[in-house]
Amino acid sequence: MTRSKKGAAACVLAAVVGLLAANPHPACAGVGPADGEPAYVRALAGVVPNAAEPYARLVRTVLYGGTVPSDVKVAMGLKVAERNGSPYVTALLRRAASPGAAPRGRAADLALDYADRLTRDAHGVDDAAFARLRGVYDDAQIVELTMAVCFFNHFTRMANALALTPEGEKGVPPGPQAEEGSTRPAPRARVSLASDAEMAAGGRLLASAQTGQNLVGKTVYNSQRAMVRVPDLMEAWFSYWATVRGYNALTNAEKLQVSFAVSKANGCRYCVLHQVAGLRREGVDIAKLLAMEKGDDALTPRERAAVVFARKLTARPADIARADWAALETALGRQGAMEVLLQACAFNFMNRFTDNLGLASEDEAVHTYEQVYGTGAYGRFPAAPR
Repeated sequence: MTRSKKGAAACVLAAVVGLLAANPHPACAGVGPADGEPAYVRALAGVVPNAAEPYARLVRTVLYGGTVPSDVKVAMGLKVAERNGSPYVTALLRRAASPGAAPRGRAADLALDYADRLTRDAHGVDDAAFARLRGVYDDAQIVELTMAVCFFNHFTRMANALALTPEGEKGVPPGPQAEEGSTRPAPRARVSLASDAEMAAGGRLLASAQTGQNLVGKTVYNSQRAMVRVPDLMEAWFSYWATVRGYNALTNAEKLQVSFAVSKANGCRYCVLHQVAGLRREGVDIAKLLAMEKGDDALTPRERAAVVFARKLTARPADIARADWAALETALGRQGAMEVLLQACAFNFMNRFTDNLGLASEDEAVHTYEQVYGTGAYGRFPAAPR
């Protein structure tokens, strides 16, 4: 790129001025920032104000941080926005793109193919496609590319749910489910994970983003060991997520129900195990967890409203309508609805990051999962939906 990173970062905010629809989504009503702020900033500021600035910084860091050329990541974002039917994100990225031709060459083509495969299916990148990517990019760059795809799967879903753009084209319907009884082979990491020594060096970033939780010397998740390969993106993501976690219109158990539903819909073994462990820590009994395998009857009305919305947002992001948001807001209130949305978006990010990179679940999560579902359940985890 010919322009500086500083100028490009400012451009991404200026690019979306005026994109807010004349008939704004209810979540944008009565927001504090000036009208010149991007619509996504205004929407967040109206309900979760502490998250607005970190999210804007996350957008800038994903596009202009790391080492992968920014024009490649913009093109990847456009691919995700097209796949998920998000006119708002498409318009933002078209204005943020460098003047002239789209990025060309084998490296760019592989990055776009990766974005498309991973957006269509959290397990859509087969070994052959991943090997082609590895032939051009190193581990840190692969983590960066993965985080970019994950982020745009977050951003497009959030924009669609908040109606930050007129209705777009319909999304791709979910593929057929895996055959009855088929199981997933044990995960095999596709990138190297940071060692304890490297994690200690990155402890400042984790401490600033997750004060008191999962710090070096306590439990460090494999997802963190992978993300630390791209420290500026990791810090921006966790700084944003820490602000969202500070809002509590939903209980922790309700938030975990949302992330569990999303992770089940995406077939993400790593995240399903973490949500089961979290639900057990919140006091959800084994009988309810077993009942949840069969349907939603064991859920509270609030939980049911949340997971129904989250599943639709996950499977058909282009089809989310104002009526879906209205039903969610009626059940949980404006603040609760926003927390459901951001939780669902976050796990459409995390599912694509963890299982796609072949990250193994930590022993504690495996132990809890097998306590609930029986010895050997980890190895019998269902094959990913296709």
